[in-house]
Amino acid sequence: MAGGRQDFRRPTPKFVAALSRTSSAFLFFSVVVVGLVSSARWITRFTLQASPPATAAIPAAVAATTRAGVPAAPPHPTYSISCSTPPRPPLNLSGGGGARTPQTSQTLALALSSSSSSCRSSPDPATASASVSASNSSSCPSYFRFIHEDLRPWRDAGGITRAMLARARVTASFRLLVLGGRAFVHRFRPAFQTRDLFTIWGVLQLLRRYPGRVPDLDLMFDCADWPVVRTHLYRGKHAAFMPPLFSYCGDDRTLDIVFPDWSFWGWPEINIKPWDALRQDLKDGNNRVKWLDRVPYAYWKGNPAVAVTRQELVNCNVSTTKDWNARIYKQDWFRESKAGYKDSNLGSQCTHRYKIYIEGSAWSVSQKYILACDSMTLLVTPRYYDFFSRSLMPIQHYWPVHNDNKCDSIKYAVDWGNSHKQLGYITCFCLIKYGPIL
Repeated sequence: MAGGRQDFRRPTPKFVAALSRTSSAFLFFSVVVVGLVSSARWITRFTLQASPPATAAIPAAVAATTRAGVPAAPPHPTYSISCSTPPRPPLNLSGGGGARTPQTSQTLALALSSSSSSCRSSPDPATASASVSASNSSSCPSYFRFIHEDLRPWRDAGGITRAMLARARVTASFRLLVLGGRAFVHRFRPAFQTRDLFTIWGVLQLLRRYPGRVPDLDLMFDCADWPVVRTHLYRGKHAAFMPPLFSYCGDDRTLDIVFPDWSFWGWPEINIKPWDALRQDLKDGNNRVKWLDRVPYAYWKGNPAVAVTRQELVNCNVSTTKDWNARIYKQDWFRESKAGYKDSNLGSQCTHRYKIYIEGSAWSVSQKYILACDSMTLLVTPRYYDFFSRSLMPIQHYWPVHNDNKCDSIKYAVDWGNSHKQLGYITCFCLIKYGPIL
């Protein structure tokens, strides 16, 4: 960056490397903070007396990856969070208002070989094992503060109780129990495709990456697209039954605890590789076509049938009477599967100067792939957030598109970008500043 000009042509290496590195760290700190928030009296009485049900066993082919070759776990020190968050006012709940399976072993190898996280957990000095050294300094991505924010309702309520956990089972897809560094799973109901399996696979990698550091936990996961814990249902006396439910996204009207989505570890049904394995594809795709040589329009490809807002976006496509500077393509996954996914390779979709992100029935996993392109992200006003998106800032990380005026907003953004392409490459929606955030 020189003279106030910022180049957003090459943000991807920082973005994909940081997101890959911090997603696992986010899992670690999420589960550690959950353990701290949980009532010590309850968690001791419940987890030590409970025997994992027979149905809780991890499938042998997957469970083997958590046992084979894992070094002996060190003594279990008590861990404290070194990523502090400023005090916040208490939350008012008193009333008012078929493809082949991806090579998961490759992902595990990448995770194990990567450098240690930039945000560590340090043992309490009084109980720390000599084999584990405390981190003197750490730098957490800005979205880590939302771990504390998401768990604040239960902290204000005095902890997590059995009644709360039982309430979470009403909609949960599965229960995850971590005891002594081993994971046990009880499936309550089928999840869509293999979401639950790949979410569990992510937790197994977490246990493998941080042996002996993950506390005993009892967690409930919902694998639906949308959040389900409505805030208004748990005010006043009903706060005693507030379910601590992990979901892939949340919004301002729900209390779901956000968790990295399953596609970070692969989505075989539509041939999407695990995030680490996808990094090289995205890098190669970005290097093939530089920003100035890309198609000077806004690109979106997806399934418009899942949401009215996406159907409205289709109206912004070029026609014989109007060009809104958008190129919209409908994704037919059935036809793609028959053709071997030749036209849905994410690494080959970074060919336009601008890429549109728009939600579907809820938040969409496509957000991270769109942000990872060396293209300007045009983000249609969202309702939902995932585990990192609350840190994104308009103009700094993306160009906002008005949900109620999509076509005009897209046309304006593309016209502005194309007419200012030599002037600092669009005033830092560049994800070049993404590195410090993640």
